[in-house]
Amino acid sequence: MLRHAGIDPLVVVSGVDEDAIVARLGPGADPGDVVNALARAKAEAVRDNLDDDVAADCVVIGCDSMLYVDGQLRGKPGTPEIAAQQWNSMAGREGHLYTGHCAIRVLDGTATRTETRAAVTTVRFSTPNAADLAAYIATGEPLKVAGAFTLDGLGGWFLDGVDGDPSNVVGLGLAITHEMFTTLGLSIGELWGANPVG
Repeated sequence: MLRHAGIDPLVVVSGVDEDAIVARLGPGADPGDVVNALARAKAEAVRDNLDDDVAADCVVIGCDSMLYVDGQLRGKPGTPEIAAQQWNSMAGREGHLYTGHCAIRVLDGTATRTETRAAVTTVRFSTPNAADLAAYIATGEPLKVAGAFTLDGLGGWFLDGVDGDPSNVVGLGLAITHEMFTTLGLSIGELWGANPVG
């Protein structure tokens, strides 16, 4: 998403145990609080392991998305069976895709400020026929994405539309990230200049 928006990021996998964080928060936790906790944990884990040259001047962004349907948060299904169950329960309906965003401004190796915000986008699902759904699940794509679907990939064929920021559904809401960057004193134009996509 950032590359398409003109910024070439350094991508670092956080290694955070997402299941442990979700379990600690409990089943009654607010969806926005859950995705924010996950995003913050990821950003803090990366911040704590930055190389000195990167930590001299950077912003660390952590994000996490989950789909909220029928009063339950759904992450990555992991198996074809769970993906099929999720699709069968949400086909022809709408769900709410929550994405937590955390941005940490780091200067001279020190976190100077942290912003954490959640965004929600309503997703309207179509009802794929059984053969199309089986073919989609067989691609493996829905097994490793929040809510068992994508907007910008193969799953886009099975969506009727979204209400809200579509980039939020892809996993990084540009509108909310821009707001957070502004609060942190960062300019998009300066970031374009400092991290151009080659």
